[in-house]
Amino acid sequence: MKHNISLSLTLIFFVLTNTSSAQVNQTIFNNSGVKHSGGYGAIGNKFTTINGSFGNMPEVYGGWFINRNFLLGFEAAATTNYIAVPLQNQDWNGNKMTCQYGQFGLMTEYVLASNKKVHLNMNLVTGAGFLLQYDRDNLNNWHFDDHDATTHFFVVLEPGVQLEFNLLKWMRFSPGASYRRVFGNQAPGLSDTDLSGLSGSLTLKFGRF
Repeated sequence: MKHNISLSLTLIFFVLTNTSSAQVNQTIFNNSGVKHSGGYGAIGNKFTTINGSFGNMPEVYGGWFINRNFLLGFEAAATTNYIAVPLQNQDWNGNKMTCQYGQFGLMTEYVLASNKKVHLNMNLVTGAGFLLQYDRDNLNNWHFDDHDATTHFFVVLEPGVQLEFNLLKWMRFSPGASYRRVFGNQAPGLSDTDLSGLSGSLTLKFGRF
């Protein structure tokens, strides 16, 4: 009798142990880890406005592309064309004083259906912006030490969306649009709203997708 009870308890313990070890805890978030790791770099150009004037802004960004849907990287962009500075706001009296806007910071990008020929992605730049002045008629002689020049820094957030075309396995073309929002600018004569605005963009991406 005692032998039968002992055998029964042993069998019950064995069944319960195997049942519990076969079960996997259910979780709200799927922590499947990194299944695919790649990376890419992007060169592009943004078309925007700074204080109501047209701004041509080349851009570069790139980073780590995780599981074919999420980019974690760095972005930098700055205007290159003539944006006139009103006389009352000039740091010094140059021949053709120009305002230059720039930004740099964290770039995150979420790609939807990356393996499809045409798909969407959403991105967000989170970082710092800057504003400075220079004399466009004297590009080869930037003597900032000779003038009372000031570089103004502020916070920038820029969410955007792109329609992406897979041209080759290693190259993509991504026209898009974004909205730049500036916070904390202290440049004279320019408000946060003056530096904020919509941008259109054309971008080429190269890498391992």
